Parts: sequence; C-alpha cells; structure tokens
Amino acid sequence: MANRLADSLSPYLRQHADNPVDWREWSDEAFAQARERDVPVFLSVGYAACHWCHVMAHESFEDPEIAELINANFVPIKVDREERPDVDAIFMAATQALTGQGGWPMSVWLTPEGRPFYAGTYFPPRQRGGMPGFGQVLTALVDAWRDRREEVITSATAIVDHVAATQRALPGEADLAGALARLREDFDPLHGGFGGAPKFPPTTVLDALLADGTPESLEQVAATLDAMIAGGIHDQLGGGFARYSVDAGWVVPHFEKMLYDNALLLGTLARASARVDPERAAAYHATAERLVGWLDRELLVDDGGYAASLDADSADESGRLVEGAFYVWTPAQLRAVLGADAARAAAAFGVTDRGTFEHGASTLRALAPIEDDWRERLFTARDRRPRPARDDKIVAAWNGWLITALVTAAMIFDRPDWLDRARGAAAYLWQTHWRESDRTLLRVSRDQQPGTAPGIAEDHGALAQAYAALAGATGDATWLDRARTLLDRADELFAAGDGGWYDADAATDLYARPRDLSDNATPSGGSALIAAHRAVAGLTGEGLDRLPAATATGAALATAAPRFAGWWLRELIIADRAAAREIVIFGDDGPLVTTAWREAPEGSVILALPGPSEEFPLARGRGAELPAAYVCTNQACGLPAHDLEGLRAQLA
Repeated sequence: MANRLADSLSPYLRQHADNPVDWREWSDEAFAQARERDVPVFLSVGYAACHWCHVMAHESFEDPEIAELINANFVPIKVDREERPDVDAIFMAATQALTGQGGWPMSVWLTPEGRPFYAGTYFPPRQRGGMPGFGQVLTALVDAWRDRREEVITSATAIVDHVAATQRALPGEADLAGALARLREDFDPLHGGFGGAPKFPPTTVLDALLADGTPESLEQVAATLDAMIAGGIHDQLGGGFARYSVDAGWVVPHFEKMLYDNALLLGTLARASARVDPERAAAYHATAERLVGWLDRELLVDDGGYAASLDADSADESGRLVEGAFYVWTPAQLRAVLGADAARAAAAFGVTDRGTFEHGASTLRALAPIEDDWRERLFTARDRRPRPARDDKIVAAWNGWLITALVTAAMIFDRPDWLDRARGAAAYLWQTHWRESDRTLLRVSRDQQPGTAPGIAEDHGALAQAYAALAGATGDATWLDRARTLLDRADELFAAGDGGWYDADAATDLYARPRDLSDNATPSGGSALIAAHRAVAGLTGEGLDRLPAATATGAALATAAPRFAGWWLRELIIADRAAAREIVIFGDDGPLVTTAWREAPEGSVILALPGPSEEFPLARGRGAELPAAYVCTNQACGLPAHDLEGLRAQLA
C-alpha cells in the first residue's frame, strides 16, 4: 500500500501516514478512483490539536480489521480542516443538516461525485453507550450502497439542495438595539461570557461590545475578560488561552491552544485596556505580555511566521498520551516544587486534594494574587515535562489576525519590539504565501514551502487588514499597496451579487460554493473583508461607497443571532454611530500617537508619519508644521492639533 501522506505539508495528515488505512489527500484523482471502483468516498476531517481526532485514529484507523473494511469498500480521504477550510465548511454544513450537530473528527460518506449521503463525528470502534460502532456503520453503508443505491443517491441530492440553499445572505434590516438586548439576555453575570457550557472565548462579540461602548457593554467585556484571565482556560504559568472551557466557569479547558484564539484575544485585551479602570488595565496589559511571551516561545518559527497550534495531549509520567498532562497539578506536585509555599499556592491556584480535572489533578486558576516566585518556579518545573506537539504549519488568515493584534498592542502598550514582530510575520507571509505569477494567495506553508491550497476569503481579509494596520503604524506605503492588491483579488475571486463575498472562488471543486456568514472562533470571510475595506478606505478614501451594501449582508444574522455574528455587529455599530475617525499624525513618535491609539473611537484608522507625505491620500497637503495631528471624518479634516490637549479636544 502506498504511503500517500508521508510527504504532505500538513502535520495532521502526516500523523496518519502510517495508518493501515489507504488514505489519500483531497484531489480529483481520489474521486476518479471512486468512480472507477464504483465505491463511495469516506471523508475524514480533523486537525492536529484535536483530542478526539487522536482517539478515533488510535481506536479505529490503526485497527487492521477496520482499515481492511475501509480500504475494500471505500476510497478514504483525509483532510486537515485548517488547510482546507472550504472543504470543512461545506461538509460540516451537511453533517449538521444530517445529524443536528457537528464537531471533529468529522466523518462523511460521499458518492463518487462528491455528494454527501451520511455523516457523523466521532464513532467508537465498537458499540458503546447507545452509539453504533464504527465497524457497524461501515458495514451498514456498504450494504446500503450495494442494495439501496437509488435511495442513497436521492438522499444525497436532497442534502446537496438543502445545503446549497443555505449558502447565501438572508435579507433583513439591522436592529442594533435588539441585537444588544439579546446579548444582555445571554450574558452570564456569574462567570462572564455568554450562554452555558461549553464556553468559547467570545472574542468577536467582545469586539462588538467595545464598539458599542456603553457602560453596560464595557462591563460585560471586562467581566468576561476578568473571568477568563482568572480561569483554568488561561495558562497561569506560561500565558495564552486554551480553545474553550468544558464548563461554564472557565475552570477546565479543552487544552489545545490555537493561534487564532490568542491572536484575536491579544487585540481585544489591548483595546479593552484603554476602556477600563487602571487596575483592570494593568491586568490586561500583564496578560497581554504573557500571551506574547508564549507566542514567541511556543509558536514563532525561525522564518518569522507563527505556527498554528499546540496539541491538547502530552505524555504523562507513565509516557501515555493524556489530555492536559502538561498543564495540570496535584497538591503533591506543588509541594515537590514549592515546599513550604505549597499550601498558600494551592489555595491561590485552586489546586485541591480531590482535583478539578481528572485523577486528582487540578487546572491552575488565579483565585488570589499569584506570587511571581511561585509562577517562575512552577514554570521551570513544568518546562521539564514532555511538551504537547506543535502543528508548525503557518496559516495565512491566523497570522493576519496576529499581525493586526501585534500592531494594536504595540501602539497601545508602547512596545516597538512587538511592531517588529508584526513586520517580520507580514514580510514572511508576502514572500512565501503570495504568488505573483498568477496573483494567488496560498493558504498555508511549512518550512518556507507554500502549500497548494488557495487562500479563501478570510485569508484575503485578515491579511489585508493586517497590512493596512502596518501601513498606518509604520508610515510605509508598501503595506498599503499590498492590502489593496489583496482586496482587489478578493473582489475578483469571491464577490457575490449582493455586495458581499463567497468564501471560496467560483472554480471550487465542492458540491456547493460555501458562504458561511457566521463569526465563530474567528471572523467570517465576509466580516473580515469589510473590516479590511474600512481600514484601507480610511487611509485612502477609496471604496467608502461600497461599505453600506457589504455590511448589510450580515444585518439579518447580526440581529437574529448576535452571539454568532460579533464582527458583523461591530461593523454595523461602527457604521451606525459614525464616530470612527481618520487620524493622521506628523512628526511625533510618542504621546500624540499613543494617545490616538488609546483614545480614538472604535473603528478609527490612525496613520503616523515622520513628516509630509504624498504616498497616502489622507496625508496629502498636510503636515507642514510639526508635530501635528489631524482628526478627520470621511477624509474631511479639522485644523491640526499640536499638543495632547488639542488632540483630545477633537477626539472628545
């Protein structure tokens, strides 16, 4: 059997290279094989940091009997959802339509033409707790394909028609008051966040509430960040946040740590720090410092980009891979490191004899002030434990979110070294992911080698916004030119007839062209492109007329389900309040620039230049007397301010 995944760019696919299952990557050749053999396709979608993906791989895909059943009756395809989010999205829509739920690993069975007819997520190898065994499922599907082919084809057609009909924007007007009221109803006053368990960082919703800016909205932001920072979802020793909490109180995380969560949270922490009291601001600053420290230690790769994730699993003391082993502590383990300080530290960290996690171990929380000495000693001891595996592929969109966040945090917290990090990542992305010969942005790379999967809408939007932010912070118009190039290309590839965008281009090899407007763990492609267009328009005055129609495509979703449309709601609020400004500052690299970043209304665009410039339309004809700050609305600027008092008066 050919080892087809060994040379894959994706670490997740390479993890399966030695399975007895005859995996193939997503390709025309795989479907041609299915047609030639007249068998269905078995599509398995997951990602490297996914705990249950590892469980199913060990239980089923490493089982010779199950592998033989798969190989004899299906063409098996393995997909990394982070490399092919378009494949993941359109088949997740089918999975949810068929089962009412979704998740990973995702298991979908397709006709040789790529149409789904059966789906699920994790299956145990044998029947367990009311769940059918994976072998049973495979056997039943073999029988159905052989004996009830017409019924299977009819079912697949119905599913395709249903999913295709959902890949569009819904008509409707925005009701901002209603959307904010729904968020207030869903807010958890005890633990912060929205809804119950499991709880994911609601970063895009927090961004919408920051844009709203009312005392009630800001308190919801602060209460949520406070609870997350103090919770087990936050790595109290090393910094950074896990993907989600399995409980409503942020105590026990699902331990995988993703670049996108931490990138988006970094930007939110920085902006929130400028809207809260000094004590909270200091806590958010300290959290951001530890978060960037974790990013640089754990995810920064030599070439300047940032890796995708850390696994949830790591080896315990016996060498067995266990979820969370790297992060959890028992009282005895604390005593071994901290000695006489262990009892006080256990109370502060919430480490109990019974344990808050499994097998008497506890996650670390911050129930009382944490002494730096405890943190340092425990961090040093933990560093000797077996580490979680890293998925070291570089994803364009996720690095885009991080570049924007690093720029924002650098300017608000006065960390020019973070701006250097942003520049390094941005240069890597352009050098490695942009193919000038056919003007193609590529989704992923590894070891400075780009993959073949093209970027989708979110990649173009995230990276264009990042380059616009860099242009504003550095005064280097090269970044602005690159942002414009990406937005022009996105319009060519993804434009929909209603002013918005599809997620994939028209040449997609999928059964339907995906268009998911939801802002979930990351912003949708549509809301990301709107944010990028708004940033570029602020620097250039170009494209302002297209923003209302584009923003309106998310109005119905933001009104009906604001928890799943945070960035759409943010953009609608920014447009409705008309408070955002364009601010250009000449000849100042200190208090005027920092104050503008900290105090400008949400959605404002800030351009800092050493002196007069003709490269930015916003700066032309201005800046003769230095230092000077111009505060503008839709490119119409007031008289220059030459000191902090004058700038603050215009921002008020």
